[in-house]
Amino acid sequence: MIYFCGDTHGYFDHVLDIVARDRPAAIVFLGDIQARRPLEQELAPILDMTEVWYIHGNHDTDTDADYDHVFGSALGDRNLHGRVAEIDGVRIAGLGGVFRGQVWWPPAQWKYESAAEFTLHCGRSNRWRDGLPRKHRSTIFPEDYFRLVAQRADILVTHEAPSAHPHGFDVLDELARSLRVDKAFHGHHHDCLDYSASSARMGFDAYGVGYCGITDMEGRRIQPGQFDQPRAVRMGEGSP
Repeated sequence: MIYFCGDTHGYFDHVLDIVARDRPAAIVFLGDIQARRPLEQELAPILDMTEVWYIHGNHDTDTDADYDHVFGSALGDRNLHGRVAEIDGVRIAGLGGVFRGQVWWPPAQWKYESAAEFTLHCGRSNRWRDGLPRKHRSTIFPEDYFRLVAQRADILVTHEAPSAHPHGFDVLDELARSLRVDKAFHGHHHDCLDYSASSARMGFDAYGVGYCGITDMEGRRIQPGQFDQPRAVRMGEGSP
C-alpha cells in the first residue's frame, strides 16, 4: 500500500505516527514539505519502515533553508518531478511545483519553454547560485510537462490540481490522460473535495489531500486534513 501525504509545512509527527502504525510500503509527499531540518533527519524514525518519495511545492523554494532541506537532503534523489518511477509495483508519475504567469499560466501560451531559456533572459542579478532564481525552481516549465507526456503510469501526483478543483487546470487532465493513469493525487489547496462527479469527464479518478492529511492509493482518507471540513463547506460541500 502507498500513502499520499498532503502539505506538511514542516509538521511531521502525524506522518511518523501513522507510518509506524500502518507500515505502508511507501509514502509520497505532495509538496510544500518545508522541512525545518534536512528531510532525512525529519523522517529518520521511519526510514527503515517505508520508502519515502516526494514532489516539491511552491513553498519549498521560499527560503534557502526550505530548498536545501528538501532538494539538498539525502532524499533529494526521491523527487518524482518530471519522471515516472515504479514504487511497490505501481508506476507513479510526478509533476511538482506550480504554474506562474511569468512563465506559463495555462491555457495561455507559455512565455518561456525551459528553465535554461528563462535563466538566460532573467538578468544575472536575479540568478540564484548562478542559475535559475530560487522561486522559479518550483515553477512548472513546459519542458517538465512534456517530458512526461509520452510516458505511461498508473498514478499521477501533482502539487497543482486538475480541472475538477475550482482552481484546477485542464492541462493536468490532459497530462493524466496522456499518461493513461487511473488515479491522480494533488496537494496545494489544503482541501479534499469530492471529485467523483468529474471522473467520467476527466477520464480518471482524482483526489485532493488536505493540509497534514494522508490518503491511501484507493482514495481513502487515513487522516483527514486539518481544514477539510471547513473548506468543503465553503466550496458548497457538506454541512457546518
